[in-house]
This record gives sequence, C-alpha cells and structure tokens, in this order.
Amino acid sequence: MSYTLRGRLESRLAALLPPLLAAVALASVLGTWWPVELAGVMVAALLALDLAYHPLLPYQPGWTALPLGLVEFGAVMGAVLALGIGAPLDIALALFAAGWLSAQVLGHGLLPVWRLSYAEDGGELGRAGLLVLGAVAVPFAVAGAIWWSNLPPVVHLPAGIIRGPLVVDRREHLVGSEGSVVLGGIVVRHSDVTIRNVRVVGGENGITVDGYRNVTLDRVSVRGATLDGIHVRNTAITIRGCAVDMRGARFGQGIDISFGAGYGESLVQGCRIVGGQQGILFDASNGMLRDNHVERTTLRAISMDEMSMGGIEDNTVSRANGVGIYCNDHSMCMVSGNSVTQTRADSAGGNRTRAGYGLVVDYEAEAELGENDFARNPARVGIFLGAQIARLEE
Repeated sequence: MSYTLRGRLESRLAALLPPLLAAVALASVLGTWWPVELAGVMVAALLALDLAYHPLLPYQPGWTALPLGLVEFGAVMGAVLALGIGAPLDIALALFAAGWLSAQVLGHGLLPVWRLSYAEDGGELGRAGLLVLGAVAVPFAVAGAIWWSNLPPVVHLPAGIIRGPLVVDRREHLVGSEGSVVLGGIVVRHSDVTIRNVRVVGGENGITVDGYRNVTLDRVSVRGATLDGIHVRNTAITIRGCAVDMRGARFGQGIDISFGAGYGESLVQGCRIVGGQQGILFDASNGMLRDNHVERTTLRAISMDEMSMGGIEDNTVSRANGVGIYCNDHSMCMVSGNSVTQTRADSAGGNRTRAGYGLVVDYEAEAELGENDFARNPARVGIFLGAQIARLEE
C-alpha cells in the first residue's frame, strides 16, 4: 500500500488507541504513572518512525509488517530503557503486541471495509482522522493536567539570614536565592521535598531527613555543622552537587546515610566534602556514590559499612587520614574509576587497617574492583578478616 504522510500518521494513531486506552485503565487501577508514560513513549517512537518511513517506503507491501514490527519494538524498548520507565517487561510486551496486532487488523481488514477509499486515499481517514487525533490527545492532556495540579508548591527563600532550624513540614520545593543563608540547620519532616540552591550554616546537623521519602537535595551547601553535614536515617535520598565543609567538626560526617536498606537506593553524586571524620558514609544502606570529591577526613573518606550494598564510582579522594575508601562488615561494594591519593598512615595505635591504604576491604565484606588509581598512597589495597575482592567485569 502507498501511504500519504497524513495517512500513515492517522492509521498509526488509530492502531494505537486500544493499547493507549488499556494503559490509561491500568494506570487508574494501579494508581501509578508508568503505564501512561509507557504508552506515551510508544506513541512518540512509532510516530517518529513513520516520519522516517515516509520518504524511504513510498510503497509498503504487506510482508514488511513483521520486520518493521521488530524494528519498532527495538525502538520502543530502547526508549523505555533510556528514559528509565519502570514498566514490567511482560506488560510492555503486551501493550506493544496489542498495538501491532491492532495495526494489522485495522490496516488489512476493518479500515478498508469501513472506508472504501482507504487505499486510494493513502490511508487517510478523512474527518475521522481528527476524531482519532483528539481521542489520542485527550488522555495525555488529562494526565498532564493531573500531574501539573499535583506539583508541590515552590517556596523561594529571601536574601539575607533566616534563623533556624528551618522545618519543612509539607510537600514543597524550597529554593534559595542569592544571598540567602539558613542559620541553625534544616529539618525535613515531610515526603516529596526538594531543596535546591540553599546555603546552611551551623546546627547540630546541617540538613536532617529521618524517615521521609522522595527527598532530593540539589546543589545545597553546608558549613559549620557540629555532628553531620547531611544526616539521613531510615530512608533513601538523592543528593546532587552539594558542598559540605566539616573542618573543625571532630566527630562529624559530611554525609551520613544510615539504616536505609529497606527503602530503596540512595544517590550521592557530584558533591565536594572537606573535613570531618568520614566524608560520605553508607551504613546499612544501598545506593551509588559517584563523581564526588572528598578530602582531609580524619577517619575515612568514603565508607560502605554494616551490610551496605552499592557502587563507589569515579570519585576522587585526597589527603584522607588512615583509609581512603572503606568496604566493611558484610557489605558488597563495586569500586571502579576512583582516584585516591596522599592518604596518610595512621597506625600509631597498632591498627593495621589504617596504614594509609587507598582501599580497605574488611570483616567479611566483598568488593568487586574495576580500574582504580590507588598507587599514590603508602599502601594500595588492604584485605582483612575474611574479606574478599574480585575483578569487576567492565
């Protein structure tokens, strides 16, 4: 069949209506967005392919349905994976199969019978094409309106000093302005909170999150906290682009994420931590530490401790005291792409694990190692008390 461009797009949209309606029904039953997201990706990917087909396939014989279907399936699944949409594979397959079967039934059976000039018109649906476009657009418009109406409010901090501790006890985006400083810390007491571009000075903890979900800290800075710069308990969190200065805090950690193993994966990325006992600590937590810079810690720079699990990737550590990177106590650590330099030996008390190692794997922990630079330290890798290391396949 020879399609016009309009005919291609209208026929495709008509074929996508059944899986789209199924996705909307599934989202309503499950109370989640991913079915609509999956349908949206499928619609966008297949329409983009139709635009590519048009100059390449002025005539499209029926036997091309199967090979083109395989190409389309690969494009849709590639987009789903690239965008990180959390759709179960079986449901994604079912929705795509429904769209493909719908295209075959409509294109070869129903549409030519319903509209006798369908082939002569190059697949165009006439006035019905506008109805099909509206039927596809309405679910996405409604979903977008619902999403927009549920966005948390944005609260802008004014320039100047805000006396804390500042308590965030509702869903919101808290955004700092140039010159705004929170004295005494921030305490998050609600889920679905984002804090962005906020400077915090002082407080026992600079920022505290205990038990609340879906919290993001984006480009925050903390200085002068007495215990932890960022103190996280019983949850998973996303922290990006932070700056934490713990110099002078004898017992503090830059970022301490503890007891979060049952709550998902945390991410700490692109942060710079100076001073403190430990720069970044995962304790009984899961997640990823990536692209961070940690320096001048007094105990260890980066730690995964007490049955933690996750990746320590592409971080730089300098001038740590005793240990650069630490994987301990039945933790499982993937250590790759890190550079640890100028670690100082701290073995005056007879602790052999603190001999200036770039990496220590201790007490039944398991570490998979990729390419790391541990050469510029008094010692490179220490393995103690039943710990194990293996090479990471990259």
